[in-house]
Amino acid sequence: MINSRKVSPVVQVVAIGIGAALFFVLGRFVAIPSPIPNTNISLQYAVLAVFAVLYGPIVGALTGFIGHILIDATWGIWISWEIASGVFGLILGALLIGNKIRDGEFGTKTIVRFNLGVIIAHAVAWILVAPLGDILIYSEPANKVFTQGAMAFGSNSIITCLLGTMILAIYARTRTSSGTLRQED
Repeated sequence: MINSRKVSPVVQVVAIGIGAALFFVLGRFVAIPSPIPNTNISLQYAVLAVFAVLYGPIVGALTGFIGHILIDATWGIWISWEIASGVFGLILGALLIGNKIRDGEFGTKTIVRFNLGVIIAHAVAWILVAPLGDILIYSEPANKVFTQGAMAFGSNSIITCLLGTMILAIYARTRTSSGTLRQED
């Protein structure tokens, strides 16, 4: 169970489709070039974070992986970075299991937990998985791919923490906290 409301498999499949589509649109058409070649400042990870947190690690992993494949299908598949996007969604979704954001609860403790989870998940994805995958799969030079990974980690962490927190805070305000409804006499 992701939170106090069980998420049905149908909802999870729909979430993966919508999340991957949003990830694609933001990653393909709203990518901000960075000073490091072949690395963008990416807004789509904030959306991926929201889907991973609200629907769980499997939805997060598949949304990131499929969304990144869709982006790269228009440029050229780079499987190590697609896997890294999936790893980000998986780790963040796992770290936030049990949250009650869908019930309208997004207090300071959950905000801190979310932001720490974002930083940890991006660190694993972009400082470990993507560069090591580039070295092992594509025989890329280590200094190049670790520089790209460091840029992706830094920019993705900042953007995801800021935008993801804002999106989740707004979303939580639209939800009714459990126990807040009372029967009128």
